[in-house]
Amino acid sequence: MGTGAAWAVTAGLVVAGLAGCVLPVLPGHVLILLAAAAHRLMLGSDSGVEWWTFAVLVALLTISQVFEIVSGAAGARWFGGTGWGSAGALVGGVAGLFFMPVGLFVGPLAGAILFELAFARKEMRPATVSGVGSAIGVVAGLVVKLVVGVAMSLWLLIDILWIG
Repeated sequence: MGTGAAWAVTAGLVVAGLAGCVLPVLPGHVLILLAAAAHRLMLGSDSGVEWWTFAVLVALLTISQVFEIVSGAAGARWFGGTGWGSAGALVGGVAGLFFMPVGLFVGPLAGAILFELAFARKEMRPATVSGVGSAIGVVAGLVVKLVVGVAMSLWLLIDILWIG
């Protein structure tokens, strides 16, 4: 396959990956990792993509995914929620995945509030503060996800053009 076609596929996957960092229906970081793999597979050892780039990209992907999963729960705790509120934010976040994109924010919010009310026996105001904290945590997780996606894209580009 020609170099131009390889670059077109790589660029398309990176752009889709960056879009996926803000659009919850696309697996952003996975697409960026696939861009590196596609570039390597299409151009072979002349691609400039080294083995350690895959290790760095997988590490960044893993860190970002873990942060995204726990960000809603951490936000609930940061805003004074109990362990129940954090658990509710996690459960709500998972349930919210089925109602994208609104569920991404509403799930952790509702989960934290409901668990604070039902299990921690908190009043409505502190339960709501915990829920809002979980939603803020989700937003922080999305910001981190985008920053990591940009870092992954830059790492890949630098490896292809200057290091490899």
